[in-house]
Amino acid sequence: MFATIDEVLNQAKAAELWAGPLIPGYAASAPRMQIYSPIDNTCIGAIASGSASEIDAAVVAARTTFESGIWSELPPAERKRVILTWVTLIREHAEEIAALDCVDAGKPITECLNTDVPATIETFEWFAEAADKCFGRISPTGPEAFGVIIKEPVGVVGAVLPWNFPAQMYAWKVAPALVAGNSVIVKPSELTSMSAYRLTQLAHQAGIPEGALTLVTGTGEAAGEPLGRHPDVDMVSFTGSTEVGRLFLKYSAESNLKEIVLECGGKSPQIVFEDADVAQISGQILAAAFWNMGENCSCGGRLIVHADVKDALIDQLKRGLTEWKVGLPTDPEVRIGPMIEEAHFLKVRQFLEEAAPAGARLVHGGRVYSKLGSGWYVEPTIFDGVTPAMRLFQEEVFGPVLAVTTFVTEDEAIQLANDSRYGLAASLYTNDIRRAQRISRKIKAGTVSVNGFSEGDITAPFGGRKTSGFGGRDKGMEAFDQFTQTKVIWYVNG
Repeated sequence: MFATIDEVLNQAKAAELWAGPLIPGYAASAPRMQIYSPIDNTCIGAIASGSASEIDAAVVAARTTFESGIWSELPPAERKRVILTWVTLIREHAEEIAALDCVDAGKPITECLNTDVPATIETFEWFAEAADKCFGRISPTGPEAFGVIIKEPVGVVGAVLPWNFPAQMYAWKVAPALVAGNSVIVKPSELTSMSAYRLTQLAHQAGIPEGALTLVTGTGEAAGEPLGRHPDVDMVSFTGSTEVGRLFLKYSAESNLKEIVLECGGKSPQIVFEDADVAQISGQILAAAFWNMGENCSCGGRLIVHADVKDALIDQLKRGLTEWKVGLPTDPEVRIGPMIEEAHFLKVRQFLEEAAPAGARLVHGGRVYSKLGSGWYVEPTIFDGVTPAMRLFQEEVFGPVLAVTTFVTEDEAIQLANDSRYGLAASLYTNDIRRAQRISRKIKAGTVSVNGFSEGDITAPFGGRKTSGFGGRDKGMEAFDQFTQTKVIWYVNG
């Protein structure tokens, strides 16, 4: 059965949505935890509040399946075939997946339908096609030896997901990990578990062994920490806050030194030089700052603009924001939905309240739609006169707030861009190709987009520097590196 958008919304209205452990042979029942939609703060269903018991069961199933070879030793072309069958099922259930992310995370339904789910499908399809196109190497020896360098699956992989792009981040981690032959344990955010649950069900329907892809729902403290500490988990790939990323490093150090790959926070600069066409680029700048309500780790929340074009650019941005409708995300015209939960909303509101007393000047927005739905709706907001000493310049808001800072010289622009503990992404706008090359090399970020906001397509590896994370990359062929290990087989020709 293919649930429609309306059917999912009706299930949510009746509080009938459910996500729980998907572990073969596991019959115990964890306590239920009610889940509330950020759209209107009403209960939409429940998830299982998983704990160490569920993690233990998932690890046993994952390890048993991995060692059996039914997935890990399957010919790559066969793994590709099974995952492409899964892709077909995801495509058939696209409306259902989109609606689950909309009601679960408060994401605009249009974005879910037209961006997130297509990107999820593309990710699985691209990595599936890469399954039989990864080759080892031969060591350049003399006749006395023959060296083969191969890549093997890591083993049991924990995939800890964020709440801002539930389906898409599931694909970013699960696709390359499974294609490489690993057994994967998915731990979605307790705030957004519904699409991960449905995607995993579809995977099993497609023919992926249940032990090769398990799911445990629950909080970070109850389920995430046991996964990070488990001595029979070989690696954890984590996307989320820098603070929680530090905890996974601690869990690894205090257990079996499992590999940890971190993709954490960001405070990405957008640099606009005086030769940029402000009318042409304003839409890209707005997308960088306000797409997904600013709940995006690569959000371009710092606008570093040349003094000569600052006022003209701000005028263009204000005009463009008339098209960014705030409202219930089930409305196809809406581009700005609610903050994910009350605690996060209060954090974003605090940034709004502190900016002006700190010396910033409000030039657009700043309102909270307290009578709309849950009341966690924040208008796209622009503050001018933001300095590096301000909290708004340095700290990740993860909300629709843009901080504007001016510069005069190129060196000043570079210094401002790099004045951050983060190093995930950046954008720059100029018509001077030499300047673009020069500045791109000097910005300390994992991805630098020129004359547009982008993280690159599926072929481009994504990840950061400094406290934005390390250890591997999502997307691109480089994603396989975090889910494989190198082995040398050395033949001695005596």
